[in-house]
Amino acid sequence: MAEPILYSFRRCPYAMRARMALLVSETHCELREVKLSDKPAALIAASPKATVPVLLLADGRVIDESLDIMRWALARRDPEGWLLGDDTELISAYDGKFKHHLDRVKYPDRYGSDPAEHRAEALAMLGELDRRLASQTYLCGDSRSLSDAAIMPFVRQFAAIDRTWFACQPLPALQRWLVVQVGSSLFERTMRQGAGWRAGQVPVWLSGVAVPTNV
Repeated sequence: MAEPILYSFRRCPYAMRARMALLVSETHCELREVKLSDKPAALIAASPKATVPVLLLADGRVIDESLDIMRWALARRDPEGWLLGDDTELISAYDGKFKHHLDRVKYPDRYGSDPAEHRAEALAMLGELDRRLASQTYLCGDSRSLSDAAIMPFVRQFAAIDRTWFACQPLPALQRWLVVQVGSSLFERTMRQGAGWRAGQVPVWLSGVAVPTNV
């Protein structure tokens, strides 16, 4: 196995941020797009918890947490200085508390939740980001960083629940930030559609070609 293998699912926010870091770090790896309803045996063998993303390295090591994949890739090569904006406390809040509210807005029947209550809590957290972004372009300064890539997929998911409602919220700086992130060439490459992976197929590559800085 000459190159790393990434098991991924295009619409999973955790897999999105892993792919962004792999792309921006110019890491060349095989991309295996899986169906979460029909997980391949190779994924389960690599990581028994069978959640994406999973990165199988050439030496046999397995990284099966998205933030660990991001930090591994950027430790190898970090042309935009993303690791300078690795705000672990901020990321933890959005991986934990914000994701908790997001899930209960998006899937109220699954959780038996009051979506209005959880939407208000999530909106309050987004207000904190908006205030931060009012004085700087990105979450940790004037350059895109790991924190932006780690948090953006969850903000995007929240905004997509009710786009009309979200567009009317008093979050001008956050909305601008989200438009820039989603409209970037990096994110466009991250979200390119790939066919579902099957054992024995010709490899599909997540190609680490340089992405223009902050575009």
